[in-house]
Amino acid sequence: MSRCRRRVHLEHDPAMREVPLAPPDPAAQQRIADASAHRDAIVRQLMDATGPDATWVKISRDLPAAERVQLTEEAFAAEARYIWGALLPADRAGHRRGGSELLVHTGAGYVPVLVVRHRITDRGAGAPTTAMTDLDPANRLPDPARKVRSQPRDQMRLAHLYRMLEALGKHEGHRAVGGVIGLDADVVVWHDLAAGTWPGGRSALTEYQSRFVDRLAIASAAADGEEPLAEPSRVLECRRCPWWPTCEVVLTETRDVSLVVRGEDAMELRRAGVSTVDKLAALDPADEPPPMNWTGGTFADAIILARAWLADLTMVRKVDRVEVSRGDVEVDVDMESFGDSGAYLWGSLLTGADIGMEQGYRAFATWEPLPTADEARSFAEFWAWFTEVRERTLAAGLTFRAYCYNALAENRWLFGSADRFGEYPGVPKKAEIASFVDSEEWIDLFRSVTDQFLCSHGKGLKVIAPVSGFAWRDPEAGGEASMRWYRDAVGMDGGVPDDAQRERLLRYNEDDVLATHALRNWMTDHAQTSVPYMNDL
Repeated sequence: MSRCRRRVHLEHDPAMREVPLAPPDPAAQQRIADASAHRDAIVRQLMDATGPDATWVKISRDLPAAERVQLTEEAFAAEARYIWGALLPADRAGHRRGGSELLVHTGAGYVPVLVVRHRITDRGAGAPTTAMTDLDPANRLPDPARKVRSQPRDQMRLAHLYRMLEALGKHEGHRAVGGVIGLDADVVVWHDLAAGTWPGGRSALTEYQSRFVDRLAIASAAADGEEPLAEPSRVLECRRCPWWPTCEVVLTETRDVSLVVRGEDAMELRRAGVSTVDKLAALDPADEPPPMNWTGGTFADAIILARAWLADLTMVRKVDRVEVSRGDVEVDVDMESFGDSGAYLWGSLLTGADIGMEQGYRAFATWEPLPTADEARSFAEFWAWFTEVRERTLAAGLTFRAYCYNALAENRWLFGSADRFGEYPGVPKKAEIASFVDSEEWIDLFRSVTDQFLCSHGKGLKVIAPVSGFAWRDPEAGGEASMRWYRDAVGMDGGVPDDAQRERLLRYNEDDVLATHALRNWMTDHAQTSVPYMNDL
């Protein structure tokens, strides 16, 4: 129920059956393989923990669908305590289909438990959890160390499975709950699907029903050749959607407003008659109030973005004068992580005044497959070097600045490393990390770009740095590609660690810090004259 509405239409439109789709994304394929390996590891742990007397039915996902459904029905008839790999029979109308990694019989009926390869909690308190091997929701208690991380897709899946179990008469009649085991595989988070935890006090079941009715209407209209109930609109999901080439053609030909304005704002603009980039660009940013409740940035900025898009400008200035805080000694920092498993590389570029330390690029890495305690060693070495640079700079009476691009990523692993490896020699306390992160020495260039420029094609470093003249040496440079390189570099899939891929990752990381260095210098020296001012468009 989280799928894009237009994608639902395309998947049910008979006229679209022969339309070529985008080729499978290698990174997506790898994520699917990783999720499968994660599920296999979890079921082994669960079966070992529940003991030899537990009634388990394990159904292979590789079997034909009809056979999986039959085995699931046989397991229901036998009242198996645990059903792994269940595929539920479609409801009478044939509209609901789906399966669950695990179904658990509680005595009153079955509850679904998902096994996912993403994090399901954050630091905090109150998440209803049991130990990972305790699959009884009656034992759940508020967790003093975790709060629930927002994962709407998980709750929609659980609500879908609950309704399917309900239609079969296999659900618990007195409550609507479902569990999720995440990447960390240390707890089960239990969701009360009837609780008002969604915006406006809605429950997951209420939200699910609203989306189900909507998607069913879209699919039915498409299958029957009726007027489409969902038109193309650019959203975040488009980046990895196999239907994007089809939608991109339509959106570009119609110059759809979602090319510069995303989400609900684009939908509301269309309802107000502002359906194209041209119509949005024709409005007066000084006098025009938004025709609806505006949520993304300012309406004036959206008008300027539309004008920039029409002029094929990547960036326009929002400010009369571009400024970036500079130091006598500067360090550019870029961290490389492998999903949620850890940060395996901290890259740095030291430039500026001579403080008696070697300038240029330096990397602090662990090449043991994550997760590994050796990550503590590489992080401690990075922090010791970084601290020495700061201390020597201040001792010389000079100013120090450190830069990254989008501090959310670096800050996450700075604090996360202090949390996980606080007992390791040389790993700083969280208070020390906080003192640095909150200081004027730590500059987020993403924030500098956001505050001073409007960017019509996105604000990612790979989009913005080329405007300054910078180019990555590797033609495949990017976060998704680096995940594949990392797997080979450490021999994650049982192969021999590949030294060439390690060098490739180091070169990629070095280019990332060189990119922020080039961007900063360009913002200081050239952006003022090379980027048009928004009021001049």
